[in-house]
Amino acid sequence: MKGRSGPTGVATTHQASVQLEHAEQGRGRQSSSGPHSMFQRQLRRGRLTVAIAGLAIAFLVGVFFVSYGSKLYENWRERRLLRQATTLLQEGKLDKAAQMAQELAHRHPDSLAALSILADTAERQNLEEAVAWRERIARLLPKDPESQLNFASAALRFGKLDVAREAVNRVSPSDLDSAAFHVVAGWLASAEGNFAEQEEQFAAAVKKEPKNDLYQFNLAALQIRSKDAEKSKDARDTLERLITIAPYRTGALRALLNDAVERNDRTAADSFAQQLQMSPEVTFGDYLLCLNFYRKLDEKKFRQLLEKVKPFAARNASDLASLIEWMNQNGLAGEVVKWIDKLPPARLSSPPASVAVADAYATVKNWSRLKRWTRTGNWGDAEYLRLAYDAIAERHLRSGNDSSANSEFETLWQSVAELSEDVPERELMLARLATKWQLANQAEELWVRVEENPTMRREALDNLRQLYRAKGETTKLYAVLQRLHESSPNEAPITADLARLGLNLGENTESSHQLAKEAYDRAPNEVDCAVTYAFSLHRLARNAEALAIIQSLPPERLHDAHAAVYVALVLVEGNELDGAKDYIATAENAKLYPEEKKLLEEAKTKLIAASAIPSPAEPPPPSGTPPL
Repeated sequence: MKGRSGPTGVATTHQASVQLEHAEQGRGRQSSSGPHSMFQRQLRRGRLTVAIAGLAIAFLVGVFFVSYGSKLYENWRERRLLRQATTLLQEGKLDKAAQMAQELAHRHPDSLAALSILADTAERQNLEEAVAWRERIARLLPKDPESQLNFASAALRFGKLDVAREAVNRVSPSDLDSAAFHVVAGWLASAEGNFAEQEEQFAAAVKKEPKNDLYQFNLAALQIRSKDAEKSKDARDTLERLITIAPYRTGALRALLNDAVERNDRTAADSFAQQLQMSPEVTFGDYLLCLNFYRKLDEKKFRQLLEKVKPFAARNASDLASLIEWMNQNGLAGEVVKWIDKLPPARLSSPPASVAVADAYATVKNWSRLKRWTRTGNWGDAEYLRLAYDAIAERHLRSGNDSSANSEFETLWQSVAELSEDVPERELMLARLATKWQLANQAEELWVRVEENPTMRREALDNLRQLYRAKGETTKLYAVLQRLHESSPNEAPITADLARLGLNLGENTESSHQLAKEAYDRAPNEVDCAVTYAFSLHRLARNAEALAIIQSLPPERLHDAHAAVYVALVLVEGNELDGAKDYIATAENAKLYPEEKKLLEEAKTKLIAASAIPSPAEPPPPSGTPPL
């Protein structure tokens, strides 16, 4: 029994102790519901809340200081990069300056300081990406005139006329009378070929800031070529003053030398030429300018300088090409052909020298030598010019109606066209070449394509104008004159030509009369403008006014064949028959437009009719007076 009851006793004791423990815990739970226990519980909860709040505050403070510290560091780093980039730019270390500015612009695309540095470095390196940087700045500062004008200037520098025009048009009306605006507008007018507008804008800039030497130089360099004697003299005086100022010295000397050569002022030209050659900024082009002077005015000095320049030019392919081109253009291509035989072939085998040599052979009409020169080889980017000269040589070697020769020429020229298609610079070079060598059809086709490029439009229109004048294609000529007038509305001679041809063709008659008056009002001393307005008045049955204009002009300036037609017409109508006969004789055997030939016939018919009318008989003597 005892053995069985042992384990049972142990279990009972354990249960009792467990029960006792539960009882104690029960009493503890009962006692915890008192006021003291509740206070302790609240105290513990309060401490926990404070601790959590403290941790939250500490976390927020930490986040604030980390974030603020990071921003402080980032701002410090950016300022440091900007200072370094600015210093490098000032020291001329353009690549490193651009690299740092690029890093800053990558972090902050709207950083004006970084974008300005990038634009400056690109402009100093003559990189077209300057336009993109200036555009971004202009977009960020749409109401800032300086930013828009800087953008326009960059666009002009790289031939983006339409972009420049848009930037100029975005300048607010209140800023249109600033000197800076007038300067940029002047360069835009120059790029468009509107030289009258360019002069007006440069003059306005000088008027706004008369002490600005740069503005004075721009205007003087333009006006020294003016037909107005007072303007050219004032410009000459300004440039002679600017010779003493370093930044303008070389440019002023160039302009003054050209002017002195044009005026055949040998003493002044010699002085300017010597000063230019001694200038630290003298270029190889300046030596060519001096050669141009000495060739016209001093043969001995010209030969001395030419022999001095030749070995100097032979060291550099670009200078060598420039000298050969200059000699070709100045009647010395024969000497070039002899000289190049003495030069190392390696110096002449690639562009630009190889192109200049080809032009020398063509200029002296040595077609067989030109054919050998262009038959083989590869001129790299100028390969299209090798084929073009080859085609020209082929055309002249087999001139006539030989169909095979024409076929060979057409095949070669087609290859040339394919190599230059959609490359404006190549099309321009080919258009000039075709014009020079009288390939009229090819030249017309090329100039029409070149006209599509804004930077080349004026040259294309001027050449198309000459081409259609030579061919007497007045309908096409009228269309070209319209486009010229649109691009340069203030050029009086263009306005006059458009008005006169419009009246001849019966195109836009009312507008043509108005344009004739506008041209005359703008330039009454220009013969074309005066004659055109006189013709307009004649057609409006106001011949007395027309005759007064004609009689106010110097007769020696009216004997151009085209002008003579209109002068004769007005004189006949005004019964100035002897004068009319003289001008009819001037025009009769000249090459006139078909419409002008009709006008000449009209003048001759009226002259014959007027000459056939007998002079009024003398009145009878008064009554009572005996006859003699």
